[in-house]
Amino acid sequence: MKTLGISAFYHDSAAALVVDGRVVAASQEERFSRKKHDAGFPRRAIASCLALGGLKLREVDQVVFYDKPLLKFERLLETYLAFAPRGVRSFAEAMPLWLREKLLFRRHLGEELAAIDEAFPAEERLLFSEHHLSHAASAFFPSPFERAAVLTLDGVGEWATTTAALGEGSSLRILKEIHFPHSLGLLYSAFTLYTGFRVNSGEYKVMGLAPYGTPRYAQRILEHLIDLRPDGSFRLDLGYFDYCVGLRMINERFCALFGGPARSPEAPLTQRDMDLAASIQAVTEEVVLRLTRSLADELALPDLCLAGGVALNCVASGKVLRDGRFRRLWVQPAAGDAGGALGAALAAQHLHARLPRSVPAGLDGMDGAFLGPEASPREIEDALRDEGVVAHHLAEQPLLERCAQGLARGLALGWFQGRMEFGPRALGARSILADPRSPRMQSVLNQKVKLRESFRPFAPSILREDLASWFELDADSPYMLLVAPVHPSRRRPTPDRHPGPSGMELLGIHRSEIPAVTHVDFSARIQTVHRSTNPRYHGLLSCFKRETGCPVLVNTSFNVRGEPIVGSPRDALRCFLGTRIDALAIGDWYLERDEQPAALLARYQPALADD
Repeated sequence: MKTLGISAFYHDSAAALVVDGRVVAASQEERFSRKKHDAGFPRRAIASCLALGGLKLREVDQVVFYDKPLLKFERLLETYLAFAPRGVRSFAEAMPLWLREKLLFRRHLGEELAAIDEAFPAEERLLFSEHHLSHAASAFFPSPFERAAVLTLDGVGEWATTTAALGEGSSLRILKEIHFPHSLGLLYSAFTLYTGFRVNSGEYKVMGLAPYGTPRYAQRILEHLIDLRPDGSFRLDLGYFDYCVGLRMINERFCALFGGPARSPEAPLTQRDMDLAASIQAVTEEVVLRLTRSLADELALPDLCLAGGVALNCVASGKVLRDGRFRRLWVQPAAGDAGGALGAALAAQHLHARLPRSVPAGLDGMDGAFLGPEASPREIEDALRDEGVVAHHLAEQPLLERCAQGLARGLALGWFQGRMEFGPRALGARSILADPRSPRMQSVLNQKVKLRESFRPFAPSILREDLASWFELDADSPYMLLVAPVHPSRRRPTPDRHPGPSGMELLGIHRSEIPAVTHVDFSARIQTVHRSTNPRYHGLLSCFKRETGCPVLVNTSFNVRGEPIVGSPRDALRCFLGTRIDALAIGDWYLERDEQPAALLARYQPALADD
């Protein structure tokens, strides 16, 4: 059976192809359109998935959308009625769009599919999943577990914002739900907005900012904003929020509670902003821990799966694993809405068509999340020729050795290899790599390569076989979704001054042998690299270890601030030439910036960061 899953029209549109229970392909539309968090119909992502499967759309047995627009419309109506007359203006603005597009959504989706292949019989083969069921299916079915608890947390689907489910073999049952407007995801997004970042994309920044602050507002949040019960269930005090009536996320009462208006995006970060980030992060961790402990007590299972946007909070996930109530944890690497496309396809096969499920062999059923397209040697060569770059063609081992030597000299290396990753993280296919031993590397990468805020942390990639001697983690973490402490033997003593440094002053303290990936609280967001899923990247890390004695590299996404991760060879070359990335390994070709023609670099000069 061949099933195509689609998520679209909110954010992070994507497509996924599943054949007889096996994930064949999955891609996000943004990687092709170059529009970050692209919400449009994923026409290019669908084309990519079909090409990787060797299929025409008419040959697909089912196309499944990841949620039910009519149930969302029901929520919209009931919410506006419940809060009337507040929100009348927003209601009047929203209704024409919903009446025109959502109530006729099935027809609209059929027309989009017909534009791809007019022979596709949409009336017969178009299905709709529920939002949280799609998330839960994306977490359980590719997991390495026969039976597992499944927890989904996000902003909101149709009605659900939090769901607990039980996965057993090829079955998946939702056990209980928390409904809109009570949402942990929306609470976190409210603080994302309040601290001056963009909702649905700035939550990572809040999580990264949190260790620079102290959670001095956490009790205020628990006393005023969220009524948190011992089992993790909760209700929000809606008097502090305006998202129910569609006008804005927070209101004047929220701002008064925390002592002033929201930070404007251009304003400098203050200690208050850092403390707010630390506070909402602490509350989020407490909610998640109470939910998972309650679920562990109720189901008495050793394994847990996570999905939904909140599952990308890797600090909270790391604490769940260290809490020990669940022995093993598996997080869907595309835990947000993009992953809903994959979950919808899996739910259609196992729950609707009742296709038997086999527990995946190896790590899991995601193939390392390398599920996107791979550039052919011809595509790479054409891009290199058209740009007029100086490039060296090398066999694999000489390429790896030259890259490792450059990294050891302090070069920032663009790494474009194999199939593109699915999900928000670069995992060693579309990455920028660097030496984690360099005390200056975090600042250099943030300010001169990534062109982003100086406090943003970087993640380490480490050979799985060396994990235990560098980090306090004894679990696979191939998707960079678990945070754990650096091993005590690798740490350095920090200054014992009273008063000690605070806020951004903490950036200047080197806490370990790998300061570029060690956060201010001695933690790191770890990616374990496995020969079975990414042999070339594993080979590079092995070369770097032989060169330096260190089996760790800085791994960050191959993009600059405001752009999606690069998708094609031409995207990679534009990013390389338009930033201060020192070298590029693209397929079997190696380039260094210093060898490129001055006229070519000058053409990309406006994209460069200031010295």
